[in-house]
Amino acid sequence: MSQFRTIVLASLFGLAGGLVGATLAPMLPFGHAGQVKAVREALLERPEILSEAAEKLKSGEAEKQLAQVAPQALKPFPGAVIGNPQGSHVLVEFMDYACGYCRASEEDVAKLVAADPQAQVVIRQLPILTPESVDAAKMALAAAKQGKFAAFHKAMFAAGRPNAQTIAAAAQSAALDMAAAQKVVADPATQAEIEANLALARHLGLGGTPSWIAGGKILGGAVGYDALAAAIKG
Repeated sequence: MSQFRTIVLASLFGLAGGLVGATLAPMLPFGHAGQVKAVREALLERPEILSEAAEKLKSGEAEKQLAQVAPQALKPFPGAVIGNPQGSHVLVEFMDYACGYCRASEEDVAKLVAADPQAQVVIRQLPILTPESVDAAKMALAAAKQGKFAAFHKAMFAAGRPNAQTIAAAAQSAALDMAAAQKVVADPATQAEIEANLALARHLGLGGTPSWIAGGKILGGAVGYDALAAAIKG
């Protein structure tokens, strides 16, 4: 690629990132018409520039949004943690027990926790898929109150899609005190926790579940172990 074409592409990417695009354009060795023609040629040669630029802008905006709510996002509901509760490598997962991609990601989370003694995986309930997702989320928070979150979390995914039967089976598997659990389920503070998570998700522009926060960045979808391991240490 010519030096001139490189300058044009750099200008476009600089504009996308809000960096130095405005200062690069005057460096081109001809007037406005020539600049427009050069940009058009560059886009015809590499049309993916526009989508890359849009993604860069979106990513930068998401990171700004995250910085505003990071303390709230990183602080777990008491007990709703997988791994080391005091770990310095913090990964936040927004999840729904009815989400197949969340279920598929559980093996990656377990592998991450096993490999990194400093891994603290903060689980944020984001029950957006079914009404039963809300019931499962509330029971998970009740399990967290009893110090049995990890056991319920694993059992709930193993039981299948959330419904009255699978939620009860997971609660039994985790040996929950059901009388105490039902009080937490009915507590307005439990609903408030879920609503706070929904508000966080809207603020951050999360597109669904699972969504992840680590190292000041947001990841979306079942990204796999390698991406999570890199992000948590980023």
